[in-house]
Amino acid sequence: MKLRVQNDRPDSKRALKLRESPAVMQPNPSERGVLAGNGLSLNLQPELLTGTPFTATAAAASNADSSEVRVSMTGASGDSNGGASSRRSRVNSHTHSHAHPHSHGHSRGQLHSNSEPELDPPDPDGDSGEPSASLTELRCLFRWIQKSLPFLVILCAKLVIQHVLGLAVGVGLLTTFLYVNKNIQTQVFLQDRHSKLRCIWLLVFLISSTLLLYYTFLSETLYFSLIFLSPTIEPLGFWEILWAVGITNFIIKFLFMGIKCLILLVPSALVTYRTQGRWLMLTEELGQVHQATAPVPLWFRYLVSYQESDGVSGLTTGVLLALFYLILKLLGLYNQRTSLLKTVRIFLAGEHTGSAATRAQCSEAGDVCPICQGEYRDPRVLICQHVFCDKCIALWFNREKSCPLCRTVITDKVYKWRDGATSPHLQIY
Repeated sequence: MKLRVQNDRPDSKRALKLRESPAVMQPNPSERGVLAGNGLSLNLQPELLTGTPFTATAAAASNADSSEVRVSMTGASGDSNGGASSRRSRVNSHTHSHAHPHSHGHSRGQLHSNSEPELDPPDPDGDSGEPSASLTELRCLFRWIQKSLPFLVILCAKLVIQHVLGLAVGVGLLTTFLYVNKNIQTQVFLQDRHSKLRCIWLLVFLISSTLLLYYTFLSETLYFSLIFLSPTIEPLGFWEILWAVGITNFIIKFLFMGIKCLILLVPSALVTYRTQGRWLMLTEELGQVHQATAPVPLWFRYLVSYQESDGVSGLTTGVLLALFYLILKLLGLYNQRTSLLKTVRIFLAGEHTGSAATRAQCSEAGDVCPICQGEYRDPRVLICQHVFCDKCIALWFNREKSCPLCRTVITDKVYKWRDGATSPHLQIY
């Protein structure tokens, strides 16, 4: 199609020619001057009109004699009309010749914009780089979670129903541990004012919880794990081993927490506060060693086990994995041995903070302990010359290394197990 567009100004000598087919569209000479400004007058053949949209303000008229269609177009905005009027009023040929191609360019741009569909705006995240890509991935992940949430809820409900007994046992063990551990620390903090009845209740509570658990799973003989034997769990899968190791770990914690309750039941006339702290610290260290060694038979049995279809290769791989596990376990116990030996040394030799304070030093300090705000009982003076009660400063150094008043470092290690606390760490390997 051949298209020729002419401006309606009489002094225009340029024409825009587009060649797309043998048919010719020419402006009607008799209709020039109908539109003002940037108006265009085009004569189109009727068969070429189909499928050629014009979105600008247009008026189409059919000429039956010439079989042509005339389409009149106006400018896209008021600025273009004003620009055309000002250009017609100019007499400078250089300015006119410079503005005339601009007018044709504007008309051609308007025609092009009307004859082609509008493109989509560019994606703002296209050139934004890596942060925007990360945000896009997060949005996709959020959409996936949002769509998959109903299925995840259904799956979790099914898992809870299948393992309701095991989950109930786990929740019960955890709450029992937290409750007893907090109460033991409170009773140790109260020193001579602690309640013997509360200690007895904690001891009975631990014993009853342990017996109830072992009675519930009597057929699995889980108590064998306490004496380094493998329980009768069938089938011996990963989750079964993990569950048995977790229960054994909690039971060992309960056992040594019961020993701490027995230490608290000893009259203070027989056991001083410092001696009580050493016993509590030694008990916790021995409990951690027991927790570290109890899972060894279970994991060794699991690693060595193999299917008959695996043959010799499966047995060889299992033995190698079990030996590698034993080596790692021995290295861990060797590192733990240092802490245990130091605790035993302190337990046997005893440890005192500072030296005994004289009456003059107590008088200079005001005869009032800064910690308990009472009269001195077995006063001790530190290297910084501050005086405290022996029990008060011993309780302080269960958690701190420095003086409570001047923050001078007094000891090189905090023996935190003296306050009766039990480690919440779950030893599962």
